[in-house]
Amino acid sequence: MNISPQDLKQVVVFQNATDADLHLILKNSITRSIEESGYFFFQGDVAEYLYILTSGQIKLMQSNPNGQRVNLRTIYPWQMFGALGAVRAEATYPASAQTLEDSSALAIKSEFLHEMIQTRPYISFDLMNLMTSYIQEMQARYRELATERVEQRVANALIRLAGQSGIKSTKETGIELSFSRQDVAEMTGTTLYTVSRLLSDWERKGIIKTGREKIRIISPHDLVRIADGLEK
Repeated sequence: MNISPQDLKQVVVFQNATDADLHLILKNSITRSIEESGYFFFQGDVAEYLYILTSGQIKLMQSNPNGQRVNLRTIYPWQMFGALGAVRAEATYPASAQTLEDSSALAIKSEFLHEMIQTRPYISFDLMNLMTSYIQEMQARYRELATERVEQRVANALIRLAGQSGIKSTKETGIELSFSRQDVAEMTGTTLYTVSRLLSDWERKGIIKTGREKIRIISPHDLVRIADGLEK
C-alpha cells in the first residue's frame, strides 16, 4: 500500500500539517504488517515507536497480574496509537496492541515526533485534542460500569462498534461486526459466560445473529431500547 502525504491528513494529529511536514513524517516512518491475532507491541514494552494504522483493526488491551484483560479501545485505519513515548521520555506502553485481522501500520520513532513537537505547536494542540477525546471516552465507559446493568453495557458497546466499524451486509439484512464474544466481554468489563448468555437470548428474540467471531445486528431499534434501560 503506497501512502501519500495527503493520506496522513486523515490522522487527527496531522490534520493541520504542512505538505513539507507530511513528507518529512513519511520519510521518517517504516511500514509494519502483522497477521491476525499478532501484536504490534506488548504492555510494558518501551514505547520506542508510535503507530498509524493504515489497514485492518486492532484492539488495545490492558491486563492485570492475574491475566484478566480489558479492551480499552478499538483502533481503525488512520488512527494513531502508542504515542505515549512522544510525550514522555522513557515511557512504556500501558497496553498491548493486538490485531483483530491482518493489519498494517506506519511506525514512527517516538523521539522523532517528540522533536517535531518542539517547533510545531499544531502537533501539540491536536495531540492534546486526541488525548482529551480518549479521556472523555474513558469517563463514559466508567460511568457505564458504575451505573448501568450489564445488558445495557453490552448493548451500548455493540451500538458504538456499529457506528465505528459496522458494515451493512450485502447478502442479509443487518449491520455486521467483526468481533468475538470474548472481545465484547473485554470491552464491557464482564465475563465471556455473561456475554454469551445475553447474545444467545438476543439471538432468540431476533435482535442479533452471531457467527464465528461475527455479530450481526438485525434490529438496532431493540438494541437501543436495551441500552436505554427500556427493556429488561
